[in-house]
Amino acid sequence: MQKKVVALLGSPILDGNTARLLDEAIRGAEEAGCEVEKIEVAHMDVLPCMEFFQCMGSETCLIQDEMEGIFRKFREMDGLIIATPVMTMGIPGRLKSFIDRFQVFYMAKYHRGRSFISPERRKMRKMLFISIAGMNIPNVFEGVKMTARAFGEIIDCPYWDEVLQNDMDTVRDIRTRPEVMEAAYRKGYELGRLLEQQAAVV
Repeated sequence: MQKKVVALLGSPILDGNTARLLDEAIRGAEEAGCEVEKIEVAHMDVLPCMEFFQCMGSETCLIQDEMEGIFRKFREMDGLIIATPVMTMGIPGRLKSFIDRFQVFYMAKYHRGRSFISPERRKMRKMLFISIAGMNIPNVFEGVKMTARAFGEIIDCPYWDEVLQNDMDTVRDIRTRPEVMEAAYRKGYELGRLLEQQAAVV
């Protein structure tokens, strides 16, 4: 059975630099044999977490919107790719709101002690993180990486590897950096191969 990968685009620009890198990673994962579903987060009709804490004692969220289907996909997936620009030294608002809605997973794991993902499956699940930043300054990726790592722990899909490119205000078009495009493809392929190899062993 094909391994399932979810690919999140955090940028609202569907044909921009972040999307191009994500598409290369998706191409790599698909060529490695995975089934990949791309989700354009900024264009979803999703409300932010309202911290009702109804999910403290339940496996569902009180807010009824597109996230209900997303939660199911995140339980079933084997791998995750997140691609996002850095905005104000952090994750863009729509993607951050999307991530915050996984309070359902947080409560299951940390409050009820019954994660939706078994320890065996956690060992197999992996996250690839892709990010670009306009500025060429130290630690520009620290905020987004901290958020991505925390998210990976909550959903039991640990941070595995990354492709990062800063100074995009100078670079402008990521296609002028073929080595970065190649890195995104290669990491996507490596992710897919690892997932498929683990499946063969099991």
